[in-house]
Amino acid sequence: MKKQVIVALAISMGAFSFAQKKELKTAEKAIKSSNFSEAKTALSQAEALKGEMDSKLKAKYYYLNAEALYANGKGSMKDIDAAIESLSNVEGDYIQETADLKQKMVTSLVTSGNTAYEGKDFSKASKYFEKTYRLNTKDTVYLYYAATMSVSVPEYDRALTLYEELKNLGYTGIAKEYFATNVETKKEEILDKNTRDLYVRSKSHIKPGERTTDSKKPEIVKNVALIYVSQGKDEKALAAMKDARAESPNDVNLILSEANVHYKMGNTEEFKSLLKQAIAMDPKNPELQYNLGVIAAESNHPDEAKKYYQKALELDPNYVNAYINLSALILAGEKPMIEEMNGLGTSKKDNDRYDELRENRQNLYKEAVPYLSKALQLDDSNINAAKTLMNIYSILGESEKSKAMKEKVEALEASGK
Repeated sequence: MKKQVIVALAISMGAFSFAQKKELKTAEKAIKSSNFSEAKTALSQAEALKGEMDSKLKAKYYYLNAEALYANGKGSMKDIDAAIESLSNVEGDYIQETADLKQKMVTSLVTSGNTAYEGKDFSKASKYFEKTYRLNTKDTVYLYYAATMSVSVPEYDRALTLYEELKNLGYTGIAKEYFATNVETKKEEILDKNTRDLYVRSKSHIKPGERTTDSKKPEIVKNVALIYVSQGKDEKALAAMKDARAESPNDVNLILSEANVHYKMGNTEEFKSLLKQAIAMDPKNPELQYNLGVIAAESNHPDEAKKYYQKALELDPNYVNAYINLSALILAGEKPMIEEMNGLGTSKKDNDRYDELRENRQNLYKEAVPYLSKALQLDDSNINAAKTLMNIYSILGESEKSKAMKEKVEALEASGK
């Protein structure tokens, strides 16, 4: 009886081994013929026998399963995820085959990601880039691309998960960048080291050099914080900023990012304080002066706002928005004049006051004209500046200028600018 059981068991195990090999061979043959549906069917049957497979057959199963799911790049997103998972289970045998398939998949995924990006399908691009990273976790830049694309969609929950993963990895994005100047175009080009050296030797490029790229950490922290703000998680947003600033206290970009969070939260005093810190570190930055002007104007401190806008223009005479905001600051003085004019009676005293206010109002318009004209000169498609000038010239009785500005407004509206 014992001998019969042993013999029967041996026959049973042999049958299992034969079935396993047969299904895997069928799958392998189907894959070579690009019949991935048939391969999946065979592999599904082999999966039921997986518990009885030895390590070599298991490695082959996982490898073939990944090939069938990937389907030469035609697999769905879900299939590609399953293929990546299957490849992670390959051990012992089929290591080189697995490495080759991974490289093939990486190349295809990067191409698909770039195509989606160029077509502005940022959601799809993000998913392709994330899968690229999952295949080769050394390429952390693709995880960064995936997070950045998610913000563009926007898919904030997904972006936050990816950014947190980058943060836990200690990702900075700092890398060595190689460059050289193209002799024909006179433009600097970023190249990989071997290509750059080859071009320099062939004399098609000159002035080779290398540099370290800026850290992506300020951008990542800023986006994480802004996502938290959009979700109403203000405390988490500020905690993210404070952690980053503790690590890089002299990073102006991080100070500005924290200032922006406070601004979105309505904390204007904290915003102003942080901007002033940033100005002390970067006193020649016109944008900082401009932002302080915006806050001063919104806080009903027009004289202070005017000083900041003028300082911004000292640093950058072509700062269009500073000219626009200065004109708006001036024209804001019109409202109380109109209210008083409308409330006057018909007495001689009231008529005299009306004439005085009317003259003051016209002087106010004349003061705003140079700023609006300069803004329009720098940005000739600024329809708001053109409309305001058209109305001002009409009120001042300068009919020719008003007519010319009206024609410009109509032209801009017709062009859709």
